[in-house]
Amino acid sequence: MLQIQGFVFNFASENTYVLYNENKKAWLFDPGNRNEQETKTLENFIAEKELTIEKILLTHAHIDHILGLQWAFDTYKVPVTMHRDDKEVLDMFQISGMRFGIELEHIKVDIDYIEEGDELDFDGEIFKINHVPGHSPGSIVYHNEKQQFMISGDVLFEGSIGRTDLFKGNYEQLIEGIKTKLFILDDQTQVFSGHGNPTTIGFEKQYNPFLK
Repeated sequence: MLQIQGFVFNFASENTYVLYNENKKAWLFDPGNRNEQETKTLENFIAEKELTIEKILLTHAHIDHILGLQWAFDTYKVPVTMHRDDKEVLDMFQISGMRFGIELEHIKVDIDYIEEGDELDFDGEIFKINHVPGHSPGSIVYHNEKQQFMISGDVLFEGSIGRTDLFKGNYEQLIEGIKTKLFILDDQTQVFSGHGNPTTIGFEKQYNPFLK
């Protein structure tokens, strides 16, 4: 049985997730840890649970989701999994930092690219990859059908959707992607978003004002 632990990090209250199982294998999603205290919190959890980080995965590459990416790559020495269409966003990390008054160094990591329809195997648990652009060009959702949950990044929130006024954002594309790729899933499917509280597909179909 997979377990998920969320952490709220940095100026954007971003959700970083650690997914792990009874064999102490783990995946790290969207490391947004910004300062020493946040990094220590994440590092201590992984160490205390005696977890082995096997993958670092990005839902997308906006600054608030990757502030701890270089640390994670240097510490756990595994490639970064992401969609190719967000590589341009990743490369804007330093420029994005300037906009927030933060001095940052260019990120240097090894990357494994994934695409729509790919599947990732977590110790026998299969995650299907849905490419849902609109918030960012390479936004992806990691969906585990067996345990009925997804890690959605900034595609879908409780009662809301991701911003579409950022670099290469597209409102119509995001809405279409959510309706055709996520809303076809079981209503009980849990949604672990990039910000805010978890929700379910059924709740968002009924109550999300952007998706009526």
